Amino acid sequence: MHITSERRLDDGVVEREFTLDGIPGILWTPAAASAPVPLILLGPPPLGLRRVYPRLVGRARHAATDGFATATIELPGSGDRPRRPAAEQARARMRRAVEAGEPVTDEIVDALILPLVDEAVPEWQACLDALLALPEIGGPVGYSGGVVSIGVRLAVVEPRIVAAGLFAGSLVPRAMFEEARRVTIPLHVLLQWDDEGNDRQAALDLFDAFGSEEKSLHANMGGHTGVPQYEGEAAARFFARHLK
Repeated sequence: MHITSERRLDDGVVEREFTLDGIPGILWTPAAASAPVPLILLGPPPLGLRRVYPRLVGRARHAATDGFATATIELPGSGDRPRRPAAEQARARMRRAVEAGEPVTDEIVDALILPLVDEAVPEWQACLDALLALPEIGGPVGYSGGVVSIGVRLAVVEPRIVAAGLFAGSLVPRAMFEEARRVTIPLHVLLQWDDEGNDRQAALDLFDAFGSEEKSLHANMGGHTGVPQYEGEAAARFFARHLK
């Protein structure tokens, strides 16, 4: 891990930008910690870290007040990372289907999401290796937000992640439902009931498929960006229960 910049935000949170094998990322740590702190991985949407930075830093500041470090990395094909031609083609096919009022087929969803999951999850695991080697990071580890299928895969294959907060706001390949049945960690799932880009029934079916004994579904009226502010408090309580 190579630190490319470091600054202290006005609330004392330390923000460090880094690269890991050419992958950009950001690490936020609380202003003052007398011992190694737990870590929450902040999954970004595939829009580029610069574009979604205000949302991410807001979540990071909130987590820091609870004594958590947070980190995020740029997803494959996002930001300044090389484009993924197959994904661009799948995205174009999806746009054409939506504009024509046609259903988005399983083939399109698979082509758009599954290769992204296959690439992103090993990168997250490598990032976790590097972060847990830092003296100020001690675990346990949670995962929050991002592309829901990436969160599902990480919950299955990464034993260091002990709890996850997932946002049911992205397309889900059918293959992920079988993986969801293998998820056993505590889950906090957020669903916007009127999310224009999300299949509500698929989100409900995915929640039903999760094998976790502790799982809660927080459904609110409104579109994709209309998440109530109090849901942040509920997520904070969830991670406080499982990471402290």
